[in-house]
Amino acid sequence: MKFTTLMASAALALGLAGGAYADGHEKTKVGFVYVGPVGDGGWTYEHDQGRLAVEEEFGDAVETVFVENVAEGPDSERVMTQMALDGADLIFTTSFGYMDPTNNVAAKFPDVKFEHATGYKRLHPNVSTYSARFYEGRAIQGHIAGKMTKTNTIGYIGSFPIPEVIRGINSAYIHAKKVNPDVEFKIIWVYTWFDPAKEADAAKTLIDQGADVVLQHTDSTAPQAAAQEAGGVVTFGQASDMGQYAPFPRVSSIIDDWAPYYIARTRAVMDGTWESKDTWDGIGAGMVGIGDISDAVPADVKEEALAMKAALADGSYHAFTGPLNKQDGSPFLAEGETADDGTLAGMNFYVEGIEGDIPQ
Repeated sequence: MKFTTLMASAALALGLAGGAYADGHEKTKVGFVYVGPVGDGGWTYEHDQGRLAVEEEFGDAVETVFVENVAEGPDSERVMTQMALDGADLIFTTSFGYMDPTNNVAAKFPDVKFEHATGYKRLHPNVSTYSARFYEGRAIQGHIAGKMTKTNTIGYIGSFPIPEVIRGINSAYIHAKKVNPDVEFKIIWVYTWFDPAKEADAAKTLIDQGADVVLQHTDSTAPQAAAQEAGGVVTFGQASDMGQYAPFPRVSSIIDDWAPYYIARTRAVMDGTWESKDTWDGIGAGMVGIGDISDAVPADVKEEALAMKAALADGSYHAFTGPLNKQDGSPFLAEGETADDGTLAGMNFYVEGIEGDIPQ
């Protein structure tokens, strides 16, 4: 996309016409940068639900703006810069690949607060990072998948080989293997967050390879549709409930609930208490929701999954609990030992039993 075209569309989405402060008081302006379309049915949709929750919470005291379909890299840096120039007080950048651009722009606008989702770099005092412990939801999905597969082949659509995605694959595999020692994972990397055609092709390929359960770390509902068309294939909603495919093939989901965080951080800017920090919350804090487990799941499996959800929520169970080895057979966690956050945040290896290499 040419720069002029990008800026024109950005200006339209940002609503740059005058009159924002016509009611006589200066609103807090909150910007959102989205990697996909707000109608993706998954990741970006849920972030936009959080934006709408901010509007509902604060009413006329805030103005929210957003730009969707922003490519990771230089394009995102230009969009963030334009938002800051147009008076944003707080900017949420909602994809891993925005990490360096966020810090680059934050250095130029020290009075603007920046919040980066799923990254780890906070190079300036006006940058915070936040993410959810999606791997907790993957543990529950893995348990259900291991119990429900008849072919013992589970397919997994990976977006990019970053720690967040690798953690999810490992967590799902650990818990599928725990209840079904014969289970095998087949992983396809699509190198995109949102591309319905690629996601559908990946799902169809996995199904052709014998997978009767397909998990995804991508943002569209295309894998759900592919599974529905194939018949007899279990899926799980990703980021959003994807409930239109329930009760089958979608038998449950991971739901990202960003609204409380976005409201709290907006309030902190408004009342002057905002500070740079890292937030990594899971099921217990409500940032990770588990969508309704449908009646397509056997009653005993549903009961087990809900018990795991409760244990993850109250901290009595950790999704990465030993004994566990790395893929090469070297020790990872001893009996009863749990993984620390540093190890999880930088995870760059498969656990023992997963076949294939992580792309470099």
